[in-house]
Amino acid sequence: MMFVFDNSYARLPDRFYARVAPAKVPEPRIVKVNRALAELLGADAEQLASPAGAQALSGNVPPEGAEPIALAYAGHQFGHFVPQLGDGRAILLGEVVGKDGIRRDVQLKGAGRTPFSRGGDGRAALGPVIREYVVSEAMAALGIPTTRALAAVTTGDRVMRDEILPGAVLTRVAASHIRVGTFEYFAARDDREALLALASHALARHYPDAVGSGNDALALLERVVDAQADLVARWLGVGFVHGVMNTDNTTVSGETIDYGPCAFLDTYDPRRKFSSIDHAGRYAFANQPRIAQWNLARLAEALLPFLADEEEEAVRVATERLERFVPRFETAYARVLRAKLGLAKEEEGDRALAQDLLERMAASEVDYTSFFRRLSAAAADPAADAEAASLFREPGAYRDWAESWRKRLEREEGTPEARAAAMRRTNPAFIPRNHRVEEAIEAAVRRGDFAPFETLTEVLARPFDDQPEHAALAEPPGPEQRHYRTFCGT
Repeated sequence: MMFVFDNSYARLPDRFYARVAPAKVPEPRIVKVNRALAELLGADAEQLASPAGAQALSGNVPPEGAEPIALAYAGHQFGHFVPQLGDGRAILLGEVVGKDGIRRDVQLKGAGRTPFSRGGDGRAALGPVIREYVVSEAMAALGIPTTRALAAVTTGDRVMRDEILPGAVLTRVAASHIRVGTFEYFAARDDREALLALASHALARHYPDAVGSGNDALALLERVVDAQADLVARWLGVGFVHGVMNTDNTTVSGETIDYGPCAFLDTYDPRRKFSSIDHAGRYAFANQPRIAQWNLARLAEALLPFLADEEEEAVRVATERLERFVPRFETAYARVLRAKLGLAKEEEGDRALAQDLLERMAASEVDYTSFFRRLSAAAADPAADAEAASLFREPGAYRDWAESWRKRLEREEGTPEARAAAMRRTNPAFIPRNHRVEEAIEAAVRRGDFAPFETLTEVLARPFDDQPEHAALAEPPGPEQRHYRTFCGT
């Protein structure tokens, strides 16, 4: 047995999903198996990397105990409600309880058509599979809640997008694939029985300590509000732009999911967007907290019948819980910023100090990741200020701010060396630089060369280490590489 499955979602009523077998592919070959994640799941990495593993992870021969299903959900896409979306190219094999006692989904992404495909081919091209593998594993190494990549497999067939591309399947691992859009699906059908069952299932699965409160729907809403506020604060800390924060891409577990038009900031610009279809900047970097709260309001609407007996009271309760998002996010984001600045204690002026810095960085188009890494060095040695200041158009813009920062540091405890070490554990040296991810994709897709992909994943597994032999992967893009756009993989 490759996995020991215990498939709780498949035990929910049939209208929660469609039972569907993955499509066959002609020539599956393993590109990469995430051995550490396989170990956590209690799976044999060698077996997964074998020809039999390729057959299983491509969907040709689902492993013993799997119950393949495509999940039903709806969603607001760029603010417009679509009453039925669902897994159009992903098939959940089942659930595994890992060695850490945590239950996780094992899903094949790109496994063929399902009843929710809406005319799509149900396939994935190799490029988006590599992107999701690289970025999701990088996010995990950065300490940000995320779905994970267990394996990437080429299929031997071709998929048509703007051009003909090699096909692939990603094995994705998640705390679950329950989304805000899953609740919207049943709310749109006024299926209160399903909504209540889903709320109880999700609460028990993700927030078991909240079970027994007497109102599962309310307890779930409260926990999801907190989880999403914390998640988005962490995104901002590393300069991550999700790119398509639709409600069907918003998990109730608080994990980051669906790495299609995602990217990372190079130069700091709060208005920066990357998605080719986000014309108005709805999902731009600085808009992400507001959109997260908007998405949570859609969850509250779906759960409204269960929040109180009277509608007016239910609206009041929902509004009160949603209003908690802003202070929860502000607290989490302030904590992220203090850590980036080397501040262990909380003081009233800390947020203003951080905001002043960010505004100066935006005005000078300073590289976000490079600056904070250099600031970590400056925390131990003021002589390193020159390196940080050199990123600004006018070095004085940094030096004026640094004078206030150093005065603030005087009120901190601990040695400068300890402070700098803590900052290096918060401010990564390496992120999935957009141009480097594209280079890895180009090499794999055009030349069948997976060496850049392998190197990138190895380096990003240790994002807080200097790794001087790979210093080039930390470098910002050149001027010709900065006008970067991302595209959905479908």
